[in-house]
Amino acid sequence: MYIATEGPHDVAFLAELLRPWGLQRLTRLNQVDAFWDRLIPKTFPHGGDLLARVPVPIFFAGHDRLVALDSATGITNLTKRIEENLAVLDANALPAIGVVLDADSQVSPVERFHGLAEKLRKLGLPIPERAGAVSEGDPRSGVFVMPDNASPGTLETLLEECAAENYASLSQSSKSYVDGIDQSVMSAQDLRDLQKPAGRQKAIISAMAAVLRPGRAIQVSLQDNQWVRGAALDLPRILSIREFLAKLLRLEWPPAPLAEGGSDVAVSQAV
Repeated sequence: MYIATEGPHDVAFLAELLRPWGLQRLTRLNQVDAFWDRLIPKTFPHGGDLLARVPVPIFFAGHDRLVALDSATGITNLTKRIEENLAVLDANALPAIGVVLDADSQVSPVERFHGLAEKLRKLGLPIPERAGAVSEGDPRSGVFVMPDNASPGTLETLLEECAAENYASLSQSSKSYVDGIDQSVMSAQDLRDLQKPAGRQKAIISAMAAVLRPGRAIQVSLQDNQWVRGAALDLPRILSIREFLAKLLRLEWPPAPLAEGGSDVAVSQAV
């Protein structure tokens, strides 16, 4: 089962949403089924670029499923990445192929969905007519446009809602910090990213992550801290994407409580 996203923060977020089903992250090459071997680079640097991230999915296993979460490093590479991977995999052996991306604000979420869906259908994927739906074809497929398939926004929109639930005080302090910055003493270059449509939200989330895991990447904080756990899992828009994942991966909904101590499933070698 394969899910493509725009970036590593999305991968970390989706990994947290899989946690209640007890899917475990695979950390050793010998744990990953040979089916996925062609997606794992064997040389470094990849493509001769010493600075580029090695393009390898993050694998999770449990309940007789192996899920590959793949970062395409941006919306412009998303379709290309999926096409390249389907070309080297036996796509007919994949029970499910999904895509999770941001709505952003340049076009409506509906337009963003239809633009991507058209490209994916050309690859032979039976993408449904609306975002958030999952086809019953072979393979099952679907596209979820964050935050809710209808509103403009990004992953950070959802994280901000989760933070208000689980880190209310820190969230408010981070907003006050970002809003209190004196932009008049900063150059246009300094403010370039902050002044983008999602810049303020990204700055707030970054400020929170810097407190929770100083000096670490945001995805590390998503993995280690309580962003998408507890009461945050029951927020309406979080429930929506969790239900999408359950349908796509044919996981029990709602997930049964895990045994105390974390996961209650063994590592699986399914695809």
